[in-house]
Amino acid sequence: MGNENTGESSPAQTEKEEKAERPIVHSTAAAQPAANAQPAAAAHPVAAMQPAAGKVALWAARVAVFIVFVVNVQCAVQFIIWPDAFAPAYELSGVAGSVAVQGLGVAFLMWNATYPLVIVDPVRFRALYFIVLVQQIIGLVGESAILASIPEGHALLAAGISRFVAFDGAGLIAMAAAFAALTRSLRRRQTP
Repeated sequence: MGNENTGESSPAQTEKEEKAERPIVHSTAAAQPAANAQPAAAAHPVAAMQPAAGKVALWAARVAVFIVFVVNVQCAVQFIIWPDAFAPAYELSGVAGSVAVQGLGVAFLMWNATYPLVIVDPVRFRALYFIVLVQQIIGLVGESAILASIPEGHALLAAGISRFVAFDGAGLIAMAAAFAALTRSLRRRQTP
């Protein structure tokens, strides 16, 4: 307590005095960057994209993947719930035909497990988006090969496979175009 009489301050007192002398910073002032500070846009790749073009590319990717996802899941659910309604289109019948169609439905659901993360954040999950495109290419090539191998006299079967080829081809074009636009937007922003 001799510090009080001598005019000397204790370390705790000095710290309190220094804090009292510091200006109070309000949250709105703290949110404003200093004049020479670098923007925090690099914290997330979406923030690094050009405002208008980047947002359009981002939403185009989300919408393209979402549409393909919804149609695929709708088809999968129908195959699982009502297999008897679809089995004849693939020249299948009975219990074996129903089970085969249900199995296809389950495979569609497995195939689409990657889509939700891409829909939520196609920039952050761009590698996964690329995998979705590869899956779509595999499906399209495989279905096309199956279609090409169907002999004459199986028009109903060929028509069913043709619908898959048409949808997967259109889905691939839409998702690949959106992926390219998104990638282009990110590269434009990163290059000075």
